Amino acid sequence: MKKLQEKVQGNNLLKESQLGREKILIKLGVMETGLTNVEVTERLAEFGPNRTVEEKKVSNLRLFIRAFNDPFIYILVMLMVVSYLTDDMEATIIMALMILASGVLGFIQTSRAERASYALKNMVKNKVNVIRDDTMVTLNQDEIVPGDLIEISAGDIIPADARVISATDLLINQSALTGESIPAEKFVEDKRANPEIFERENLLFMGTDVLSGHGRAVVLRTGSSTFFGSLSIAATERRGDTSFDKGVKSISKLLFYFMIVMVPIVFMINGLMKGNWLEAFIYAVAIAVGLTPEMLPMIVSTNLAKGAINMSSKKVIMKELSAIQNIGAMDILCTDKTGTLTEDKLELVKYIDSAGKNSKSVLKLAYLNSYFQTGWKNVLDHAVIAKLDDSVTKGWAKVGEIPFNFDRRRLSVIVENSLETRMITKGAVEEMLTVCTHKEFDGTISTLNESEKDELQEMCAEMNRSGIRVIAVAYKTGKAGKAFTKNDEEQMIIAGFLGFRDPVKTSTKEAIAHLFKNQINVKVLTGDNEIVTKRICQEVGIPANGFLLGADIEELSDGELTRELRKYHIFAKLSPMQKSRIIGLLKKAGHTVGFLGDGINDAPALRKADVGISVDTAADITKDASSVILLEKSLTVLNDAVMEGRNVFGNILKYMKMTASSNFGNVFSVLVASAFIPFLPMLSLHLLLQNLLYDFSQLTLPWDKMDRSFLKKPHQWEQKGMLRFILCIGPVSSIFDIATFLIMWFVFSANTVAEQALFHSGWFVVGLLTQTLVVHMIRTEKIPFIQSRATAPVMIATLVVMTLGIVIPFTGFGHSIGFVSLPGSYFPWLILILVGYMATMQLVKTLYIRKFREWI
Repeated sequence: MKKLQEKVQGNNLLKESQLGREKILIKLGVMETGLTNVEVTERLAEFGPNRTVEEKKVSNLRLFIRAFNDPFIYILVMLMVVSYLTDDMEATIIMALMILASGVLGFIQTSRAERASYALKNMVKNKVNVIRDDTMVTLNQDEIVPGDLIEISAGDIIPADARVISATDLLINQSALTGESIPAEKFVEDKRANPEIFERENLLFMGTDVLSGHGRAVVLRTGSSTFFGSLSIAATERRGDTSFDKGVKSISKLLFYFMIVMVPIVFMINGLMKGNWLEAFIYAVAIAVGLTPEMLPMIVSTNLAKGAINMSSKKVIMKELSAIQNIGAMDILCTDKTGTLTEDKLELVKYIDSAGKNSKSVLKLAYLNSYFQTGWKNVLDHAVIAKLDDSVTKGWAKVGEIPFNFDRRRLSVIVENSLETRMITKGAVEEMLTVCTHKEFDGTISTLNESEKDELQEMCAEMNRSGIRVIAVAYKTGKAGKAFTKNDEEQMIIAGFLGFRDPVKTSTKEAIAHLFKNQINVKVLTGDNEIVTKRICQEVGIPANGFLLGADIEELSDGELTRELRKYHIFAKLSPMQKSRIIGLLKKAGHTVGFLGDGINDAPALRKADVGISVDTAADITKDASSVILLEKSLTVLNDAVMEGRNVFGNILKYMKMTASSNFGNVFSVLVASAFIPFLPMLSLHLLLQNLLYDFSQLTLPWDKMDRSFLKKPHQWEQKGMLRFILCIGPVSSIFDIATFLIMWFVFSANTVAEQALFHSGWFVVGLLTQTLVVHMIRTEKIPFIQSRATAPVMIATLVVMTLGIVIPFTGFGHSIGFVSLPGSYFPWLILILVGYMATMQLVKTLYIRKFREWI
């Protein structure tokens, strides 16, 4: 990606923009008459067709096969084989369905990316006027080659990255790439020292469009080498592993390592102690199944699906289910400025006279100018018109107009009433002051000297520094019937100034405060200038103690930029690739990063982020690069999504910690029992039944709720933390398992092969009930049932499983699989064990939280 960035927007493109008109034509080997057919053929062979993405399409069959090439699916396959070898056909079928579901979901995501690339290509498919062999011809865009001379005029889409060689009033809309609604003026030469790439006044970019004027340009880059082409590649490449993907893989590896270590030990001990190696092998396989949370895919899928349904009711659509967990784990939100923090529309906030005081007469003059002008009304005109109604025009009639052009940088409208004719002009402050010799204040007109002009310019500069865009309004009067021309734009009276600002959304400040309160760091990544961005950040509560510009970022290495990312919250005048680079470095530093944007220029950043967030009004290519779609572009809506994501992640994490720790405790107990008991402590079938019932008790976890303390901050998958939890909490159940062994051995004399059924029955009940109770012990850091209660579905499911566990040994089914009815004297011991287990678990939990400052 970095090489692509250097190729497309690096020094070569900038240097070419700095060359004079004649020199750039010489460098590209093209004359004023355009390329010859021979030259076109050679260049087409060298550079290829002018297409943003290659048309090589991978077959659906190959995409489907690739979707199964995933480590997590390999683990599922292994579980399916293990289940089959133990004759657990139900588990085998479940694993097969999970493998199929995972592969199908992956296939859907990959094929969506393929469709996105073609959507982008179609966006820029159009006809182009080209000069070849001194003849104007109209060609398809994909026939354009570097060196071609193209003619452009109002309504045209720029077909490639190009250098202007002639221009007349050329106004380009670059919002598709920059996000900025203000058009860019284009000229033949740009003599400024170091403007940003999109501020170059003589460069045109593929995908932008011509609003007015006409010109000629020479093509510099085509196809994927254009700036737009680089966006298409970035927007459609495979999203790298997200926080969720890495977390699931790390925990799966941890459980796999446990299996590799523990299963052979169980196999060897039982084989050596009992002498039946086949029985020992089958038992070891059952232990392997018990060690692995085979319901993980189902628990994860159910949690994510339920979260997606809940989010849809909050105006959040999840395109990728894994994004639900990622949005909950997000600790940094990078956001564009326009339309996210602001309303994405310019509003007239000041209309002042030459003394800086509010003036309704200035507003009325501006209204007449904007209302009566013909042609393209820009966003400034619409903001002026929105302030008043057409009653202002009563008594006035338009008699003439002097259109805007870039030499004058102003527009004049001539209106008259029964008493006078008036020319009203608005335009850039500097150009307007050069034609004004007088000023009006409180209805009095006086001479305007040079020092006063300097003061007015400084007043406007101060407004610029506060993020306000300023234009000047002046007028000139004459007798009724006087005809004004462009030559009359002199010796005018400066009436005052108009100030425009993209207003901050009313909900933004509160939403930002909530994000910071929930320990999500907010950083603004924008193509806009730093002054406006800093002012907006100050208004909404984002730290604005400094900023970093795109030009500065280009000079920094990855290490240097990573250090700078810790200092600043504002990054301005960024290119799309710079946004993507920043997000990549934040992820590399261990953060879970979200990016909120809606422009085509945001597509690379959306694809790079763990959570790409866009809105339903965004371009198709932008939505395809996203994983989350907001039906309302609001940080308040995003806050709701974060809370739901954390709840979903918490419920998944509960399952992982409950299952891994309790299963580890069971296996540890088996190791102890196998070393001292002359028979298997529990039959393979009993272990599988216990595991199945325990899994059933956890299937309702997606309907559980998380403690508020958990929702206050983001959480991530952590292999080290999971290992620590398993080793600390797992052995607690082993203590009471061993106590059960001793009770069954000494109290109930279940100490011979003939009495092993009683031993199996007694431990089955204790093992299942303690495992099921652990659902309530681990689901909260508080005291269960007293300070924190599970939801009704969880309570019912665990109660049903515990009841079944007690009843099964007394049933014909239980007897058929090797259980016997337990004596009544067993149950006081059972109650004592369960109470002791819960008390000990609560004590260990309290010590654990005090030591490590965390629980779930």
